[in-house]
Amino acid sequence: RYRSTIKTLTKRLETAVSDGDSERVATEHRELVQVIDRATMRGALHKNTAARKKSRAARLAASAS
Repeated sequence: RYRSTIKTLTKRLETAVSDGDSERVATEHRELVQVIDRATMRGALHKNTAARKKSRAARLAASAS
């Protein structure tokens, strides 16, 4: 469940970045990071995998601004 949600939210973040909507980028990034953290706490993701996914999301969000 968490992995699927993370993939979906990542795609939504990429779409927001390509549309150039900075407010939506910030919202999608925040939501994605929260889900990644929750998945890590529950044991669905390894902590290094979570860190990698959060880093990629941060780079995507930074490229929008």
